[in-house]
Amino acid sequence: MAEVVVIGGGIAGIQAALDLANHGVRVHLVEKEPAIGGHMAQLDKTFPTNDCSMCILSPKMVEVERHPGIVLHTCTEVTGIEGEVGTFTVHLRRHPRYVDEERCNGCGDCTAVCPVEVYNRFDAGIGVRKAIYRPMPQAVPNVTIRDADHCIDCGLCYEACGRDAVLHDDEDREEDFELPAASVVVTTGYATFDPAGKRNLRYLQVPDVVTSLQFERMINASGPTGGEVRRLSNGAVPRSVAFLQCVGSRDMQADRPYCSCVCCMAAMKNAMLIKEHHPEVEVTILYMDVRAYGKGYEEYFNRAEAMGVRFLRGLPGEIAQTDGGLEMQVENTETGAVELLKPDLVVLSVGMEPPKGMEEIAENLGITLEETGFVHTRDEKMNSVATIRPGIYVAGTAAAPKDIPDSVAMAGAAAMRAYTDVLKAGP
Repeated sequence: MAEVVVIGGGIAGIQAALDLANHGVRVHLVEKEPAIGGHMAQLDKTFPTNDCSMCILSPKMVEVERHPGIVLHTCTEVTGIEGEVGTFTVHLRRHPRYVDEERCNGCGDCTAVCPVEVYNRFDAGIGVRKAIYRPMPQAVPNVTIRDADHCIDCGLCYEACGRDAVLHDDEDREEDFELPAASVVVTTGYATFDPAGKRNLRYLQVPDVVTSLQFERMINASGPTGGEVRRLSNGAVPRSVAFLQCVGSRDMQADRPYCSCVCCMAAMKNAMLIKEHHPEVEVTILYMDVRAYGKGYEEYFNRAEAMGVRFLRGLPGEIAQTDGGLEMQVENTETGAVELLKPDLVVLSVGMEPPKGMEEIAENLGITLEETGFVHTRDEKMNSVATIRPGIYVAGTAAAPKDIPDSVAMAGAAAMRAYTDVLKAGP
């Protein structure tokens, strides 16, 4: 039977790959990062049930690795595609891991002896990692990767590895290869808006102004603070926390006119988690409009209010730093009163945007993008998964901002469209 290539190993890509493989289709899951999981692996809980994110995701990740019908390609990117639906040839480039995947068992001995500490992108910059590391504790595949750019070649990891799995620079090189495919499913995910350009919000200028993704890592038990809410300036528990909504969403100045769909609910979730950890902390969510549109979402909003989370309709012009800490002047648009807030910690609810390099990916695949940079679908009214190129489908946040349930549902739809192409292609 013909094969399918799924590009992107987040929750949408994982779901599409499993749906196809469970229908007897051989699937190649291509992920540019050293491990699958995507942004969902960074989260602590999911709304509106507050279930553990990794408790949902980890079994699916393990199933992908163990499924006989799925071939996992990590550290790999698509460089081009030729042919037509049913007879595609997908060109890929595998980047070096500098670790033998067959020999490495993920024991971590190499990481323990590494003397280098650098910025950890998985922890959104509030934690550090070594120059040889596993991306996360539940990494799939359970294999380390050596960061050749930051490695000082001290040789300690070579000596520590009892299985001789750590490779020298000249032992692992980039590799180009190609795969046949009846169809392709694009699940390249999203990036978060960088608020550093909004100087009035003091992000990266003041330690106690963080993004929502950084806060997710902070409140996660596997994160750099062990799940404890802390001020980055002094390590103390904040007495008050303010969530500032629509940072990089519904923002014409930032060229992000669209709603990112998840920010309101994610802020409510994290506000409730703060209240569960520290009931005495004052939590305020500053918003333009609360968009609680999904099943159980309005009830979730009511639950947050009942726990003592304050919703203030209004956004500050700037976050000021004074001798006493942070200050924000906000006009409450429901009452007309101007309020002065002095939070210890400010969380910027940053919106979704297309991942870096999306233009190149679209060009390589021969598909088009919306003005927003997300993948253009052929029939928006029908919530289609089809792109303008027959046989190439899109799912999840590669198409538009959406939450996890919607991403999973769209992945299933794209998988079944791809399955139809496989059946037409024949054995």
